[in-house]
Amino acid sequence: MEVPEILIDTPRLQMRHFCIEDADAVFEFSTNPEVCRYTGDAGTVKTRQDAMKLITDLWQEEYQRYGYARYALIHKGDNKVIGFCGVKYLDDEQRPDIGYRMLPQYWGQGLAYEAAQATMDYARNELGLTNIMAEAVVENIASNKILLKLGLTLVDNYQRYGFNVNRYE
Repeated sequence: MEVPEILIDTPRLQMRHFCIEDADAVFEFSTNPEVCRYTGDAGTVKTRQDAMKLITDLWQEEYQRYGYARYALIHKGDNKVIGFCGVKYLDDEQRPDIGYRMLPQYWGQGLAYEAAQATMDYARNELGLTNIMAEAVVENIASNKILLKLGLTLVDNYQRYGFNVNRYE
């Protein structure tokens, strides 16, 4: 297996393109009910095959098409893929969106902010992206705090996927 190069390196985390060997990790975080609690795609990954399809048909395809997508989020302490962080291009918005997910045992340690801040820097400085947006379900207090801490501004609130969603720009 050839592991993709590390694109983003922080004190506690690394990020790189997903590869097919990450399927077990993608399955683990994509089927965790706490991880998917506030997402519009809960339940889309039901099998390891679904996780492999997500890697190849979505993320790897987006790397080719746009030059970026969600990245494998690796915790340096245990060298494990614990979720994702990255920007993805939203066709309906005609702009990039930052997003992140990680297993609950890694919550509450500042890792999501560390990953998101490094991703914002990478998106702006290496990819040349501007006008990055984000969405967070109102009840997801931690994510809303992270997005504000990143310097994004709350600009709207609406219903989507049965959730009350905050929009940041």
